[in-house]
Amino acid sequence: MKPPVAKRISHSHELHGDVREDDYYWLRDRDNPEVIDYLKEENHYYEEIMNPLEEQFEQIYQSMVDRVPDSEVKVPVEHGPFFYYSRFDKDKQYPIYARKHAASRESLPEATEEVVLDLNELATEDEYLNVTVQRMSTDHNLLAYLENRDGSDRFTIYIKNMETGELLPDRVPNVFLIGSLEWSRCGKYIFYVTVDEQQRPFKLWRHRLGSDVNNDELLYEEKDTTFTLFMSKSQSGRFIIVESSSKTTSEIRLIDADSPLSSIQLLDERRDGIEYDVEHWGDDLLILTNEEALNFQLLRCPIDDLNSREKVIEYNENRYLQAMYPFQDRLLLFGREDGLTQIWMLRDDRLEKIEWDEPLYTVSLISHQSYEAKEVLLQYESHITPRTTYGLNLLTGEKRRLQVEPISGEFDPSRYHQDQLWVVADDGVKVPMTVVYQEDALKSGPAPLVLDGYGSYGANSDPHFSPYRLPLLDKGIVFVTAQVRGGSEMGRNWYEDGKMQNKRNTFTDFVVAAEYLIEHEYTTPSKMAARGGSAGGMLVGAVSNMAGDLFQVIVPEVPFVDVVTTMLDETIPLTTLEWDEWGDPRKQDDYFYMKSYSPYDNVETKDYPHLYITTGINDPRVAFWEPAKWVARLRAMKTDDNTLLLKTNMGAGHFGASGRFNHLKEAAECYAFILDKLDVAFE
Repeated sequence: MKPPVAKRISHSHELHGDVREDDYYWLRDRDNPEVIDYLKEENHYYEEIMNPLEEQFEQIYQSMVDRVPDSEVKVPVEHGPFFYYSRFDKDKQYPIYARKHAASRESLPEATEEVVLDLNELATEDEYLNVTVQRMSTDHNLLAYLENRDGSDRFTIYIKNMETGELLPDRVPNVFLIGSLEWSRCGKYIFYVTVDEQQRPFKLWRHRLGSDVNNDELLYEEKDTTFTLFMSKSQSGRFIIVESSSKTTSEIRLIDADSPLSSIQLLDERRDGIEYDVEHWGDDLLILTNEEALNFQLLRCPIDDLNSREKVIEYNENRYLQAMYPFQDRLLLFGREDGLTQIWMLRDDRLEKIEWDEPLYTVSLISHQSYEAKEVLLQYESHITPRTTYGLNLLTGEKRRLQVEPISGEFDPSRYHQDQLWVVADDGVKVPMTVVYQEDALKSGPAPLVLDGYGSYGANSDPHFSPYRLPLLDKGIVFVTAQVRGGSEMGRNWYEDGKMQNKRNTFTDFVVAAEYLIEHEYTTPSKMAARGGSAGGMLVGAVSNMAGDLFQVIVPEVPFVDVVTTMLDETIPLTTLEWDEWGDPRKQDDYFYMKSYSPYDNVETKDYPHLYITTGINDPRVAFWEPAKWVARLRAMKTDDNTLLLKTNMGAGHFGASGRFNHLKEAAECYAFILDKLDVAFE
């Protein structure tokens, strides 16, 4: 079967004296039947090309399913008289959320389970389902949760009566998917955040339980289209924290959760470039801010004197502080040091780092733990250590291992090797990479290798354990993550050096990482694949133009590739929010810089590696037409016979199919393609 050929309709973009030809601009119109027909043709072509790989796919998929444990139960988190947890049954697509009434953790085995929410009962066959936020009322009798069925960012609030199991008539639509739902402490009011036409969270509302949603009171509207509105509750439960934020600036207001009808209180007015976060601890507010501190410093002020600020600890430029977790007996801080995640405990006005045995790891605090907790739950993992939950005694600092997530099948961590590698970038900066492989993978020379990266928004690509990666490791595949600039792995400056007019550092870091792996005989160009999703899809898309000859196959998933056109269109969801990340192309310097790396604008008449590209028809973050246009242009211009595939999920959005087995199927399909192109048999 020949690949689809999209028709070309002349269309030009003119700005700053520059003309960009865009013959596939017409693919933006999802209401045009020809657009849908084209996407379906691409899907049909995808199926035809993938059909010979069916056996390989089934073997990979089954090997992943074989790694699914018979039962997965998270360590229960204490809240009031209950311990809350989630569990997965072997044959279920979705988790079950449950709780037990118990006086202590030790008495949990004898306690009776009560199901809070079973997502499998909400789901229907082949229909998308996403439940994100769940918030329990203070008296533990009402559960408010967010549900979505189309893959967009527009969710609906449902409220479940825990005594009867019935849903209340209160139903609130158009609510953002995260950071958008909190209870007053009395349980009579819900605060929520709705989205605008571009799916930007921008309005804060108060709803009285049992009243008409149409009469809900608007408390605040974020009118600056470069800002978004998010909400959380302080660890103590005393305050609801309402944050307006752009990529560089924040402004916080407080709602007294005990006085839900009181007015909201502004803490500090927004100032360009100043970011801060707030928590409540005892009689004080804690403030984590980057003012005069690139990697953030910790201040405190009395609740009754918000203008009085003092340092809690001295600022350390080598320590990047990212979050505060105040408990009644102790303050914990989360951040980064030496390229790794870290947790510190405040003792005697100094920070003590929680120590771990492995040189490479990821550690975090489990969210929404009780303010009165004496033992706090931490999660720890590495490339070769399954996710492990520890209890940290807040008085003594001692930690005890509570649970290691189960793995179905044989697993001996001593048979696998993980390491941190360093490569020198073009400007002399040392860039870290993490690598994991089975002990025999490199004994016969260069091995098949998958290199992935992200490098945007300050998001980090930290070591993690996946039981579903084990079958591929056992086939000799080496997995490497390039922690390129644009993330925050090495601190806030690492982010600043990979955004705006420094964005090309993200791509060149990835290229030198690939060159390092070839030079040091981890792999060869004919054995290497690159993979990245969303902004990571833009990364590997840009690299396909800059240095595609280093790779045999590239996998951009839901890739952001039509950078200039998207950033000029304020009607597209999230565009205005992104100007502080990529630049504003209405400004001439930003325009030409963005154009210099935009994957769609830099397609050339030359050979490209094999390409496996995905998108979702309902994606509000990266519109389906970006990868569709990119594929159409690549088909018209590339000079090779390599395979180019576009897979469009016609019923989901940015995060692909819902349900864990559906996710595994998508992963297995992708790996079947990668391994076929790397000439690796999976049997």
